[in-house]
Amino acid sequence: MNKLFSNNYSLINLRKKPFPKSEIVTQMVYGETFKVINKSKKWIKIKIKEDEYIGYTRRRKFASYLEPTHKVSTLHANIYKEPNFKNKIGRLPYIAKIKVDKINSKFAKFQNKWIEIKNIKPLKFKNKNIFNDIKIFKNVKYKWGGKTFKGIDCSALVQVCLNFNNKFCPRDSGQQFKFFKKNINFKNLKKNDIIYWEGHVAVALSNKKLIHAYGPLKKTLVMNIVQTIKLIKKTANLDVVSVKRA
Repeated sequence: MNKLFSNNYSLINLRKKPFPKSEIVTQMVYGETFKVINKSKKWIKIKIKEDEYIGYTRRRKFASYLEPTHKVSTLHANIYKEPNFKNKIGRLPYIAKIKVDKINSKFAKFQNKWIEIKNIKPLKFKNKNIFNDIKIFKNVKYKWGGKTFKGIDCSALVQVCLNFNNKFCPRDSGQQFKFFKKNINFKNLKKNDIIYWEGHVAVALSNKKLIHAYGPLKKTLVMNIVQTIKLIKKTANLDVVSVKRA
């Protein structure tokens, strides 16, 4: 079962166990690649190539691997049946990957669908600032296991920004904490540093402000760093365990 498949659905939930009500551990967006580890009549166990995450999803008709050429660079992008604005058929989330077959003045064609050119970038495109796009998620609701405009969790907020810039990043905050080797003294905190608590993570927008998908307040927020540290200590009795630099 080493064959690669591409996710040809806008968004797929991956669950901890092969049951409909099992916990959602992550999501797989359009164009992400995976291998099937094993399968049953209704479920498949897969491993996502991009972050090596393993989970279960219902059996579907997935596409064979399609080498992508572009990626969605906005919080979400409308998909159309024709290269006009009349027949919207869905949306793709940030970092979704597509294989473009044709381009006209305003639209790009992929797998018999059309997307506005202004909402995509070439796959090799990188922002000079790896967290350049992170504030597009401001006010997006918090969702455990989520990684899109429909809902996102704290570690996915970090992961999707690095993935967009073609950098590997583990899925969970504990995995990220171990993966990033460069430790920073809190006194030297600056923009783009990653702040870790046990089970939580935030990104510094400056030495005074941070952004995080914060479960207790149920959305992605920009907050004062010192006040956030005090709040998390008061409500969860957790201290900052490390500051990392990606």
